[in-house]
Amino acid sequence: MSAARKGCKALLGALALAGLLGLGGCSLWGGSSKPKPAELGPNVPVLGVRQAWTARIGAAEGLVLEAHVNGSVLTLASGNGEVAAIDARTGGDVWRTQLNLPLAAGVGSDGRWSSVVSTSGQVIVLDGGREIWRKPLPAQAYTAPLVAGQRVFVLAADRSITAFDAATGYRLWRQQRPGEPLILREGGVLMAVGDTLVAGLSGRLVGFNPDNGVVRWEAPLASPRGTNDVERLVEIVGRTSRVGDNLCARAFQAAVGCIDAGRGAVLWTQPASGNEGIDGDADMLFGTESNGTVVAWQRANGARAWTSERLQFRKLTAPLLLGRSVVIGDDTGLVHLLSRTDAAPLNRLTTDGSGIAAAPVAAGDTLVVVTRKGAVYGFRPD
Repeated sequence: MSAARKGCKALLGALALAGLLGLGGCSLWGGSSKPKPAELGPNVPVLGVRQAWTARIGAAEGLVLEAHVNGSVLTLASGNGEVAAIDARTGGDVWRTQLNLPLAAGVGSDGRWSSVVSTSGQVIVLDGGREIWRKPLPAQAYTAPLVAGQRVFVLAADRSITAFDAATGYRLWRQQRPGEPLILREGGVLMAVGDTLVAGLSGRLVGFNPDNGVVRWEAPLASPRGTNDVERLVEIVGRTSRVGDNLCARAFQAAVGCIDAGRGAVLWTQPASGNEGIDGDADMLFGTESNGTVVAWQRANGARAWTSERLQFRKLTAPLLLGRSVVIGDDTGLVHLLSRTDAAPLNRLTTDGSGIAAAPVAAGDTLVVVTRKGAVYGFRPD
């Protein structure tokens, strides 16, 4: 793989003495034009799905968006600083507020407190839609904050993790890990597994004590390789798939693997060339590769179960495993429902054509997707 293709999916950032520098202008396909996507053919809805409601949020321009679900409430943000909690049963607002500043990452929420990061490098926390504090970060952040245990955890682009008291904004601790000089301007991994805070740092899943930031274990999924900084870029990208202590994740353009998060042991890794996270259940894992190929792996050992080129050369989101379907959005605004057993098409849903801005999510019995123009769609089975 060329250095240009390996380094591009999102903007790259370089950590320099003066701060964070964005590097753009590269092509994922290593050339001046993208290959033509495979023809989809007519949509034959094997699985009946209907649009239940629509809502709106500001456009996702400049924002690394994660749609967060707590029960039936979906929390979203826009690039221009709008943050909203939407009832996924009806599409109506639970609350909505405008922060009046551009956002870089969000949203993290525990159902009460919600948190985003501004492009000026501030973490902002809201309580029920009302801003209660904001604090500066040591560097920009592109991963949605984690809100858990009455604390807010932030993974920044200098590979530091900072813990704040959710109610007051008091800084509880900060840990920084060394790493390669380039980072992805893309959402990483920051999650709770039992009583351990798990973060993706330079190709490793690292378990921390959430009370003080002490490292409990490290589990490498991929190691830097190559002769220059771009070729050596390796990061863990969200989303992940967790079943108990079994946690599976993707290392950008390098590997997919699973670990035992109870003891930090690597169970297996397999080479994979994707940019987006994965999803799965106790039996299978599913992911999208950078060329639009969709892959299924056996969770037990990483063996490939099937590979589909049906969506080849489309820019795809991370998948969502929902019942018998693997749900994937693309850059034309289509939402593809594929069979989990063999990738056969089950249905194809249309949105506003601006592209799907984040991995699809499920809130109760509702499939929710958000477009780059800020349209929010709720779909349900017929």
